[in-house]
Amino acid sequence: MTKKFKVLMIVSLVACLALNSGCLFGAPIVFPDTEPATEPPAVSSPDQIPDVVGEAWDVIYRNYVEKDSLDADELGRGAIKGMVEALDDPYSSYLDPETYQLSLSDFAGSFEGIGAHVAARDEQIVIVSPIPGSPADQAGIRAGDVILEVDGESTQEMSLTEVVLLVRGPRGTSVRLLVLHEGETEPVEIEIVRDEIELSSVSSEMRGDIALITISHFSEGTDAELEAALESVAGEASGIVLDLRSNPGGLLPTVVSVASRFLTEGVVIDVVDNQGEHITMSVERKRVTTDLPLVVLVDEFSASGSEVLAGALQDHGRATIAGRTTFGKGSVNMLQQLSDGSGIYITTARWLTPDGRLIEGEGIDPDYELELEGEEAIQWAIDYLHGVVTATAVLPVL
Repeated sequence: MTKKFKVLMIVSLVACLALNSGCLFGAPIVFPDTEPATEPPAVSSPDQIPDVVGEAWDVIYRNYVEKDSLDADELGRGAIKGMVEALDDPYSSYLDPETYQLSLSDFAGSFEGIGAHVAARDEQIVIVSPIPGSPADQAGIRAGDVILEVDGESTQEMSLTEVVLLVRGPRGTSVRLLVLHEGETEPVEIEIVRDEIELSSVSSEMRGDIALITISHFSEGTDAELEAALESVAGEASGIVLDLRSNPGGLLPTVVSVASRFLTEGVVIDVVDNQGEHITMSVERKRVTTDLPLVVLVDEFSASGSEVLAGALQDHGRATIAGRTTFGKGSVNMLQQLSDGSGIYITTARWLTPDGRLIEGEGIDPDYELELEGEEAIQWAIDYLHGVVTATAVLPVL
């Protein structure tokens, strides 16, 4: 499939739509590779603002037929939204005060919504992955589903944020989604009852002598969860399968911390800002680490932070990457609050892998491209670690 995705941001639809990849439906909105800015951005001087903007404002206030209905705050927000849209950047967007407040609480561990990660791709709202056991998962929502309507309203002209706010809502209430399953021609309507979603990001289990560790996204608690998982398999595992399939990303500092569990030294990510300056983030010292043989599973829905991790492990020769070419989200974003409580989510930099690869729109190519999915891919990884690989399961990468 094409990697030239038109991606706005990745969000999860937990109980509503709420990165990292993503955000979650029904929960606060989580933005990949983002933390709220603590310092205000530089502001252009007033003489750099086109006079025509003020002229348009005056024309509206002097001549609009329903003058009493004019709201200066709403007009101002509309102007800001228009400026952001004029950037023509799929990762930048304007957040009204309500949406901004939702975004701030998106780093919490529980949400109310339907429980699914979503992204904007090719001007459509697409399910990256339903959260296992969530209302979305139980109702039949699948990875790759395109959301065509929410409660009868078409999503064709909606931004990702607008869809998130429509799908989100309190537990016990329902929402109707018209979705087109991947590979099918007729859409289906699915009604989902929202619920509270307890959102852990790491799960682990032993498969014989191989530890299977799945990271669903990168939140504030992911590194601690991974540390506990590594401690629980210490002494039992001869190798690790790290499953990052459908991981939409998350907090960049967390990704660096997670990478530091598997790497002993070196650069994890190289961030290039709008001045061309390179800011590298390197391996941190950790109490619990592992040098066990490692296979990382990825797919076309592994995005953002999961691509940072896979790219770093691949460049350092620390892991074998298997699966499908990843999403291709190579941007870093900032969430900046404005004085009226609204905010701007804006692309501030691109990132490179330790070897200098720019994956924006391209993704991470696996060392082994697999036709297998689900449990079959996991079994392939286990067999690989045991030195037994089924050749027919692999498509050669040139």
